[in-house]
Amino acid sequence: MATDEAMTGGVAGRYASALFELANEQNQLDEVDQDLGKFQGMVEASEDLARLVNSPAFAADEQERALSAVLDWASVGATAGNFLRVVAANRRLFAAPDMIKNFRSLLASHRGEVFAEVKSAVPLSEEQLAALREKLQGSGAKTIRLDTKVDPDLLGGLVVKIGSRMIDSSLKTKLSGLQVALKGTG
Repeated sequence: MATDEAMTGGVAGRYASALFELANEQNQLDEVDQDLGKFQGMVEASEDLARLVNSPAFAADEQERALSAVLDWASVGATAGNFLRVVAANRRLFAAPDMIKNFRSLLASHRGEVFAEVKSAVPLSEEQLAALREKLQGSGAKTIRLDTKVDPDLLGGLVVKIGSRMIDSSLKTKLSGLQVALKGTG
């Protein structure tokens, strides 16, 4: 399992730790988490915004102006909004997804939760999410916090990552394993 030091190492970890401390001091952990989730959702839904976040071709002031317009439009709160603006000004916007991931890990740890990333081929229903939480809690975890993503390339099944542990029951991986096994028997 990853240690807190490893989790908060690197640029993304340092920025996430600073944001976590600030949000905690201001009693705005939930608000900042929601705002970061809103921003992350917008980046995932918009190719243009993803390009702005990830491309080094944009100057820092261009990124800041465009980002400010998006954050204002989405009504992102002051703490998360100012954080993302500072990240853009420091030419680190490309690392924002990792910063958000690290922030959420710190928040989950603070709350006594276990943070799990779940990838599935199709969106999971509430019943499926509840069953997954129950199954993961049965493995000794306290409260499970799920971050779900859809990846159609998986074809079916799930990939669950908790800390440094990954459970891959995707159809894609099973088919790849079968392909390797069949090549080895010929």
